[in-house]
Amino acid sequence: MITAFGRSLLRTSQAVGELLALATETLYYCRRIPQSVRPIALQMVHIGIHTLPIGILMAFFVGMVLALNTGIVLIQYGGTGYIGGIVGMSMVKELGPVMTSYLVAGRIGSSMAAEIGAMQVYEEIDALYTLQINPVRYLVMPRFVACVLTLPALVTFVMLVGIAGGGLVCMSNPRIQVPLSVYYEGVLQTLDIFELFKGLAKSVVFGAIISLVGCYSGFRTQGGSRGIGLSTTRAVVMSFLLILVADYFLTRVLM
Repeated sequence: MITAFGRSLLRTSQAVGELLALATETLYYCRRIPQSVRPIALQMVHIGIHTLPIGILMAFFVGMVLALNTGIVLIQYGGTGYIGGIVGMSMVKELGPVMTSYLVAGRIGSSMAAEIGAMQVYEEIDALYTLQINPVRYLVMPRFVACVLTLPALVTFVMLVGIAGGGLVCMSNPRIQVPLSVYYEGVLQTLDIFELFKGLAKSVVFGAIISLVGCYSGFRTQGGSRGIGLSTTRAVVMSFLLILVADYFLTRVLM
């Protein structure tokens, strides 16, 4: 048991070190962004435009459920004026960034791992080295920049749609019956520009995590089609765990 624990600890330490080395090299090649505008733009379309419809649908129903649960409880204690503030604060500080990051990790992070993993299995990465093209600059940097830039925009849409969904429930549900003016007044009284900044700052970090973990898992792929599937699963699981860990520490720092 001790031997197994030691091996697991060594593998984890090695993975952390390799991931940090990949992050450092990616940041170094960010100076080549002007020469990579087209691939970055293509990745932004893939990450943002194609993810936006399902993100809006998810945010709308999450905001409705949140308003319904909190509204039914608060209405018993005469706290109808706090429903908007609770929904707004939850969407801006936690649910918006974390849910959107989970959605992007499941959809985009897995895609990055599968795509780069297939290139690794079929020796296309070695071909890039033969052509004197650095794979980090060519594959990782555009995905990293696109994810960091696009995720805050997605989170902004999710925040707004989630708050709007909560307002719709408060207005239409016969058990709550809170006017929209009261609901949005509570939202505006609770939120300010600094709270919005905190949520967007989290999304930038989460975007970096998703892109780096997805690309790292792709580079570590071995063993044919089965290895590609394992890398895809590993990318999603690692992204989820690191997002939760980063969310805790960011919450403590930004409180």
